[in-house]
Amino acid sequence: MADVGDIHRFASWNGTAPLDASSGEQQRHRLSRAGNRRINRTLHIMGVVQLRNPTAGRVYFDGKKAAGKTSMEAMRALKRRLSNVVYVHMLADQNRREAAGPGGHSGTTLQSSVTGLTPDTGPSDKPPPEPATARAAP
Repeated sequence: MADVGDIHRFASWNGTAPLDASSGEQQRHRLSRAGNRRINRTLHIMGVVQLRNPTAGRVYFDGKKAAGKTSMEAMRALKRRLSNVVYVHMLADQNRREAAGPGGHSGTTLQSSVTGLTPDTGPSDKPPPEPATARAAP
């Protein structure tokens, strides 16, 4: 995810933005072959894992198939949906990061909270330790 520049263009960057591939009266869309192929493959693997398990993604895919979509079209729709989920999380992370102060923590500032100068770290009132002396054997 570190490759993403502007997260508002995430769907076109990862290749899940639908492109019109219609011909005549047949209305079709396909995935873009442009963009970052690694993230597109990651979304594909996420989709495959969703289909292998009883998940919300599987229900969504089955609903698309029941609506008359081909397997490839249903997978395209699932990848787009997963892309939207990732985008929402990235947007929330960006908003949290912008709300956080310096150092990544909310409530931090660059101003010191110390009211005075640095405390004096002068010499201690204790005398220095005595040097070690050798003991005579009894």
